[in-house]
Amino acid sequence: MKKILFITFLITLLNAGEPMKHFYDFKANAISGEMISMSAYKDKVVLVVNVASQCGFTPQYKGFEKLYKSYQKKGFEILAFPSNQFGGQEPGSNEEIQKFCTVKFDVTFPLFSKIDVNGDNTHPLFRFLKKEATGFLGTEGIKWNFTKFLIDKQGKVIERYGSSTEPEKIAKDIEALLQ
Repeated sequence: MKKILFITFLITLLNAGEPMKHFYDFKANAISGEMISMSAYKDKVVLVVNVASQCGFTPQYKGFEKLYKSYQKKGFEILAFPSNQFGGQEPGSNEEIQKFCTVKFDVTFPLFSKIDVNGDNTHPLFRFLKKEATGFLGTEGIKWNFTKFLIDKQGKVIERYGSSTEPEKIAKDIEALLQ
């Protein structure tokens, strides 16, 4: 009897709330405005990062571009999502952000429209990422710009890195997933 009650309990939990989502189920607007499905990145290793143009971590763009150029042909993508939620460090329009990234850092990886990564208006993709890979002590909230999420070729969120983790420190993890 206990076994049947336990199984019933598990089934109830599994059916409660939203159905489980997958990375490839989400869509987001490119910085140019077109809707992009994350399914476009199937079978690739993906690094998703929230970015800002006026942050102390903004020079990480150089490291991201270096990673992108090193691994893109092997099946690696970086998806950058600007957010103005931390100290107002991304105040520009999408056009201004794109120009800044292109001129200042020669960014060639995909940029997306400015979004919220925390709070009531959190973009659904980031809501998913934060649940799949929690932060320090199991917290879901993103603490600052340049938080990174590494996703494997099957769309599983493998790791979450804090703002201070330099892109170069992620290279070995990327290489392992590209094998």
